Amino acid sequence: MRAVLRRLAPGTPLRDALDRIRRSGTGGLLVLGNDPRVDAICDGGMALDVGFTPARLRELSKMDGAVVLSTDGRRIQRANVHLVPDPTLPAVETGTRHRAAERTALHTGVPTVAVSASMTSVTVYAGGLAHMLADPVVLLARADQTVATMERHGARTDLARARLDRAEIGGYASVRDVVTLAQRLLRLERMGAELAELAEEMGEHGRQTALQLEELLADTPDELRGLVADHLVVAPPAQPGAQPGTEPGVHPAPTPAEVSAALERLAALADADLLVPGPVARVLGLPAEPEDLDEHVVARGHRLLAHIPRLRPAQVATLVERFGSVPALLAADQSDFADVEGVGALWSRHVSQWLTGLGSGGGRAGR
Repeated sequence: MRAVLRRLAPGTPLRDALDRIRRSGTGGLLVLGNDPRVDAICDGGMALDVGFTPARLRELSKMDGAVVLSTDGRRIQRANVHLVPDPTLPAVETGTRHRAAERTALHTGVPTVAVSASMTSVTVYAGGLAHMLADPVVLLARADQTVATMERHGARTDLARARLDRAEIGGYASVRDVVTLAQRLLRLERMGAELAELAEEMGEHGRQTALQLEELLADTPDELRGLVADHLVVAPPAQPGAQPGTEPGVHPAPTPAEVSAALERLAALADADLLVPGPVARVLGLPAEPEDLDEHVVARGHRLLAHIPRLRPAQVATLVERFGSVPALLAADQSDFADVEGVGALWSRHVSQWLTGLGSGGGRAGR
């Protein structure tokens, strides 16, 4: 559906043609592709094979039948065609034109568009979904509202991030702190996905919205991945002394594949599951009962190190593997970092100075 909406976005020739048909009040039925499956359900009409123009499509739509475009949308293959899809296919529409469009899309797998003569509305059918095209002004209002909501939620996310930063550095982070930030990051990502869809549907009017979205999301996906890599529990707690550099309360580090799988499970949670801590905590393998949310947790350091300017992901992974936890990183000195493969003297000084600033209460440095 999103791919079809991009083809029909404001500023495209197809959208121009649909707007002409809608304003004329005649209605229309359009099949956005021509292949053997479409040929098999076409009855009568005229074989044209002429170049596509918005004006030409609008004139041909004055006839009762459907207009069939080539798959690339550059040519008009047929006009005034009677579509005969399988009548046993499910259809929720009541109008003849819309039922034909809905069933044709299901029967052939080719997107179809129905323009209502009475309601001057445009409905797209693709992939088993139906979507009514909205006016760009309406889409812009929705986008502005979503941007404002994301800005407010982003501010609260920053507060949750700062609270977890202080708790991890101070050694008093809890399950509640981790889950709260995960919830806010996930909600921010979902609002961003909605805004991205609006920007695509807005076409040439959505460029500013796309720029705002890029700024609002910033490094949210990387922050969420770092949070999961820091706190995901995939095995029983490590015993003290079982692994070099591992602090009590730190579990064996998950593999990148396990982190990706956890992110997929988080993405699959229902919106209602992000309003309470239990579902997110369970995905992360953390205690999920209300009385356990204040249980102490120790971060491995992925998220913290990722905010060191210009430090490469491979170096972050190596440092976390060597030291195993935020307390161990904060307790290390420059010579300890220099001994880590891929870090060396130059980067060890950079990492040591940055972590020393955190430990002394200086807060995060900017990127």
